[in-house]
Amino acid sequence: MNFQKICVIGLGYIGLPTASTFAAHGINVLGVDITPHIIETLNKGEIHIHEPGLHEAVQNAIQSGNFKAALNPAEADAFIIAVPTPFKENETGEYNGAKYKLADMRAVISAAESIVPFLKKGNLVVLESTSPPRTTADLVAPILERSGLKAGVDFHLAYSPERVLPGQIMRELIENARVIGGVTPESAQAGRDLYATFVKGQIIETDATTAEMVKLMENTYRDVNIAIANEFSRLADKFGVDVWEAISIASLHPRVKILSPGPGVGGHCISVDPWFFVEAAPELTPLIYHSRQVNDSQPHFVVDLIERALENLSGKKIAALGLAYKPDVDDLRESPANEVVHLLQHKGAQVKAWEPFKPDANLPGITMASSLEECIKDADAIVLLVKHTEFINLNPEEITKKTKAKIVIDTVNGFNDEVWRTEGFTIYKLGNGKSFILHPS
Repeated sequence: MNFQKICVIGLGYIGLPTASTFAAHGINVLGVDITPHIIETLNKGEIHIHEPGLHEAVQNAIQSGNFKAALNPAEADAFIIAVPTPFKENETGEYNGAKYKLADMRAVISAAESIVPFLKKGNLVVLESTSPPRTTADLVAPILERSGLKAGVDFHLAYSPERVLPGQIMRELIENARVIGGVTPESAQAGRDLYATFVKGQIIETDATTAEMVKLMENTYRDVNIAIANEFSRLADKFGVDVWEAISIASLHPRVKILSPGPGVGGHCISVDPWFFVEAAPELTPLIYHSRQVNDSQPHFVVDLIERALENLSGKKIAALGLAYKPDVDDLRESPANEVVHLLQHKGAQVKAWEPFKPDANLPGITMASSLEECIKDADAIVLLVKHTEFINLNPEEITKKTKAKIVIDTVNGFNDEVWRTEGFTIYKLGNGKSFILHPS
């Protein structure tokens, strides 16, 4: 197929990079979002999210005339839906007494409905939003067919999940393998033709439900493996073992690669996608369910660690370093660091947070510092929650001049214990049961 104009609905962390990349390759792109501020910002050549290389790409796209943003779709050769699929806030499912989270598909439904008036014979519609299995066939197709056209007959319909890493999106959009799942083989081929505009990685064609499942499998696999690492951290704490040393030794085995434990799992992929499997088939997913339970409860384990280190949290002033869900990004969605802060506050601690990638973040109930210095100045303890490069490069000799705190709790294995101890700090580390042997209360 030949694509002259495409419409990308949803201009967030995936939609905007996708739109600007298509525009850079000579296609006329209309970006659609329901937020007026986002539309105004983008049409000025500015951006509302942080991603390396994105600002320049958007500016170039605007200046070339290949990209503009609007509140509503228009006629196009192809439509890409890249809207969020969060959880329902006040509703859960239940199976055998176990409650599980449910996908909120309202944004996908709204996006599909907005396409209907503009859908024509021969068009291609692609869903990129991560979704429960059979969403493309059972939810999106019936909505689009309200146009009077038949999916897979009159227009092409496919699912093609994003598979990129925040911080590397602009490069990985182009270089990573791309899976295209069509409701028919012809729809998959049409999807291949579209993404071949810029994708240099392998493009694999399959059916829509397989493509949906592939995306969920990738992140569920990661989640389950992180869960076992987090359980190892709890066991090491109980047995007086340094889990980081144990992991490094165990991973010398040629068929073993243990992931790193931490304060939990966040972001809009790994912490969310496994629940879509549980929702779709709760009777078949006990391992996935319990892995989610482990990772969702890890912030409680971290708070217990901090409480043991400080003996009592009530009234203690704590500097929380990092709120993003992973290192060196500004994405705070589903971040376990935020949950740790709230749990500390619930136990009476006074917490001040410093997030260098989003210092102006407005998070309910969380006090943000304007700088590292302000964050740590009056603290009784410093808690490292995110392994930002800026944090792991901190010089403890300089830090000791800027804070009265002498206790450091490292939840991500970011600090060199010996170096910090040399400067007079008592350091406790997640999963290092030896910490409490070295520093008994």
